Amino acid sequence: MKTSYINGAFISAGNNVLENKNPSDLSDIVDRFSRAGRAEAEQAVAAATAAAPAWGTSSPQERFDALDFIGSEILSRREELGALLSCEEGKTLPEGIGEVTRAGYLFKFFAGEAVRIGGERLESVRKGATVDITREPVGVVGIITPWNFPIAIPAWKIAPALCYGNCVVFKPSELVPSSAWALAEIISRSGLPAGVFNMVVGPGSEVGDAIIGSDAVQAVTFTGSVNTGAMIAQRCAARMAKVQLELGGKNPLIVLDDANLEQAVDVAVQGGFYSTGQRCTASSRVIVTDGIYDDFIQRFVEKTQALRVGPALDETTQIGPVASESQLRQDLEYIDIAKQEGATLLAGGNRVEADRDGYYLQPTIFADVNNAMRICQEEVFGPVVTVSRVADYETALAEANDTPFGLSSGICTTSLKYAEHYKRHAKAGMVMVNMPTAGVDYHVPFGGSKGSSYGPREQGRYAAEFYTRVKTAYQFAN
Repeated sequence: MKTSYINGAFISAGNNVLENKNPSDLSDIVDRFSRAGRAEAEQAVAAATAAAPAWGTSSPQERFDALDFIGSEILSRREELGALLSCEEGKTLPEGIGEVTRAGYLFKFFAGEAVRIGGERLESVRKGATVDITREPVGVVGIITPWNFPIAIPAWKIAPALCYGNCVVFKPSELVPSSAWALAEIISRSGLPAGVFNMVVGPGSEVGDAIIGSDAVQAVTFTGSVNTGAMIAQRCAARMAKVQLELGGKNPLIVLDDANLEQAVDVAVQGGFYSTGQRCTASSRVIVTDGIYDDFIQRFVEKTQALRVGPALDETTQIGPVASESQLRQDLEYIDIAKQEGATLLAGGNRVEADRDGYYLQPTIFADVNNAMRICQEEVFGPVVTVSRVADYETALAEANDTPFGLSSGICTTSLKYAEHYKRHAKAGMVMVNMPTAGVDYHVPFGGSKGSSYGPREQGRYAAEFYTRVKTAYQFAN
């Protein structure tokens, strides 16, 4: 039975057992974990607090060596770790390997950043004085991650936290703890001092609550639901802790009359249905102008219905299972809501019968929708896409921006004029032209606007804004 990692050791939390089920085959138990609680979370915070002063003043070379080791081992084991990820989350094997590869490169990127932490020296306006502007670690960072990217999202939070000299208390999702444990096991052999990195596997009501409420945790980064994020923001603000939130998305993809039809259909299928639609950047709303609408719908439905749904590790599978019973139930509830609202079901909408008992759902398309419908405004987080018909680009832009979210936004067009206009006027943190809305490089900033994100960006050099504090120091030369 696997355990949490606290103060340099894997420790058991008792007899409360968490079973990690394979969504492709519910009879298969991927792993069993000793479920931790508040006491273990408090122990992890104490260990991180004790380790913070020394790690905060560690050398760039120490940080580089640890992060580079972690990244190298992840990449050397990408097939093994990718298969593990696919077993517990339901991504297809190529997607699982791809996610693990991204995690490895994230650690490699921040290994390089560790030896490039810069500063500034300025002349003061007062004669004889100089000003040094430097970055210092925040201290102890609480990291709470979701189930849909069980190694990449932890990587893009843990790597910069360690890079900039912070200590970490990490709570992975209880739905997918095996990838997190594998990452923690690699980190345990990277040469980090005890207490610098800690992982606690347990429920949010105990472990997450202890992390969020601790005065010793100076910053909390969270990816998950809007409601939980709002609660975390309030509690962190009350005690003056830094907070970074990545929340939901209801991402639009506009297809204009001048778009390359085959390319636009591929972009919509990949963005809407790959990873079973379980990406905050998935394009769940497709907005198509009149002139191409009928041709697009025909090809989109045909290509969607041809997708092969099946077990994650089957090499013929294109769409794996939904990750959990609760998520499948939510997807089916939204499909019913769409029908009740008057949307027309063009494809999918039902569970898939398979040889193995799993959470399989047909990729689903609804047409005849409008932006007042819940199916167009609320995040489903599954393989469910709506398609609306509009008259022109201006109407499409207005509909695309008519959402409480603003994470990712896309357009398919061969017009430079519309592409440039859309990049500027789409109300989203990330914009894609002739590319799926899902999929962001590891070295560039990730984040959105409106209800999708709060606080500094993740990834790339912009991560320093959250994981460090800026200090201004004056010196007068006598």
